[in-house]
Amino acid sequence: MGHTTTTTWLTQDQRDAYARDGAIVVKGVFKDWIEPLRAGFERVLREPGEHGRENVTGNDGGRFFEDYCNWQRIPEFRHWIEASPGAAIAGEATGSRQIQVFHEHILVKEPGTAKPTPWHQDLPYYCVDGDQTASYWIPLDPITQENALRVVLGSHRWPKLVRPSKWSTNASWYQDDSPFMDMPDIDGGDFEILIPELEPGDALLFNFKTVHGAPGNQTSNRRRAFSTRFIGDDVRYVDRGGPTSPPFDGIGLQTGERMREDWFPVVWRR
Repeated sequence: MGHTTTTTWLTQDQRDAYARDGAIVVKGVFKDWIEPLRAGFERVLREPGEHGRENVTGNDGGRFFEDYCNWQRIPEFRHWIEASPGAAIAGEATGSRQIQVFHEHILVKEPGTAKPTPWHQDLPYYCVDGDQTASYWIPLDPITQENALRVVLGSHRWPKLVRPSKWSTNASWYQDDSPFMDMPDIDGGDFEILIPELEPGDALLFNFKTVHGAPGNQTSNRRRAFSTRFIGDDVRYVDRGGPTSPPFDGIGLQTGERMREDWFPVVWRR
């Protein structure tokens, strides 16, 4: 499935910033992909997959829905993964010789949704370890400073991973949380937080270890975002001692092994 490209998408400054900060903004590259991604998004909303989840319950108001691991059944998502510059840009950002797709993820916060996305790292929830990782956050609606995803620059270089928790209860995700550190007080601390100004066609690209979060959506517009997670050369399977998110049941790998290409196809080679 993998394709090679000779086009260079990132400047040296952008590649340096990705290594230093763990996040960059990529402007305008995906303009022609927004309408197909919106169509795929609505297809998932009509027919959610097995992982679809509502994050607003009771009388909280609004809607915060997410779903993932649908790319193999949603043709618009598959086409983006296989044919867009996304994988090539991930390869440039991470300095990898080849890129595999890990999974995709959609999130929607409807107008009047107070529920925030808490500060977290993605990697501790995943069954992978490594530094050459790249996660896209592509807004499918106009984004303001009020409802944009926020990232803590340089947090991918912290000495330990942050303890993953269940957002509804803040309980530890795994029974053994000794490998992890507690999340510092991001809002009250001295951290450099990027709040990107993005339009449809732009993307925020960040390392799986980069701390990020988002407020609710109190604007009058929907806030749909499409994510894809790509893995590069140094990424290996890790047994976290419990179900991960996504779970990838029956993966059949041992800690330290490369991710299987039948489940996680190579989508770009240098």
